[in-house]
Amino acid sequence: MKKSTQVLRRIFSDFYMVIILIFLYAPILTMMVLSFNQSKSRTQWGGFTLEWYTQMFDSRSIMSALSTTLTVAFASALIATLIGTAAAIAIQNMRPAPRTAIMGITNIPMLNADIVTGISLMLAFIAFGISLGFETVLISHITFNIPYVILSVTPKLKQTDRSTYEAALDLGASPLQAFFKVTLPDIMPGVLAGFLLAFTMSLDDFIITHFTKGAGINTLSTLIYSEVRRGIRPSMYALSTLIFLVVLVLLLIVNFRPDRRVLRADQVRK
Repeated sequence: MKKSTQVLRRIFSDFYMVIILIFLYAPILTMMVLSFNQSKSRTQWGGFTLEWYTQMFDSRSIMSALSTTLTVAFASALIATLIGTAAAIAIQNMRPAPRTAIMGITNIPMLNADIVTGISLMLAFIAFGISLGFETVLISHITFNIPYVILSVTPKLKQTDRSTYEAALDLGASPLQAFFKVTLPDIMPGVLAGFLLAFTMSLDDFIITHFTKGAGINTLSTLIYSEVRRGIRPSMYALSTLIFLVVLVLLLIVNFRPDRRVLRADQVRK
């Protein structure tokens, strides 16, 4: 009886997982199939073709939007990581009461609706006489990325041993040297996680970009939104497919690469 119950639970759990994966990846699989469909129809298969991939690379608007998207995402993630890491270290060194207050304020932009943040930033730029354009989009992305970096770095700072940093100072290292050689290596996983999270949030953002961009500035999200009324070009399916495959390859490399610690242990044994 127990064995049959365990078998049923295992079958049910496997079936449940399959259903979840279907809901997650069926739309992406559909998009990938449509990127190779010669017909522009979403319901009829017109044969296999690579025409949409050729059109994607030949389209100036798509390449310009892709370049702007990657530039803004990388620059905002890098700057937000530097500012957020410094802010997290400063917050960690505060007293408990101010630290709690600052962390509460840090959580507000994450819980706040994107449309409120986007309109607020747009009104702030207009009030200060700043014309909307690439610079305002970059500043906006840096602004909403900083809290994600702070909340990624703070847990790693709590896990670090401050006595190690103080020991480095006692041994003659300057505060800057002690930070780069002792503290930074310990919190590096949190810093990298914050950078990747900021990069992803910036790459995916639409609402804030829509309110803070000027005329002639387009990211992939705003370009797709502008094409919804007259119909999305199949070349956008091709671009989305390439982005998904690049992310998939990067995830496979990160998750299946050999562990350096294991390799070093094997080398030591040999």
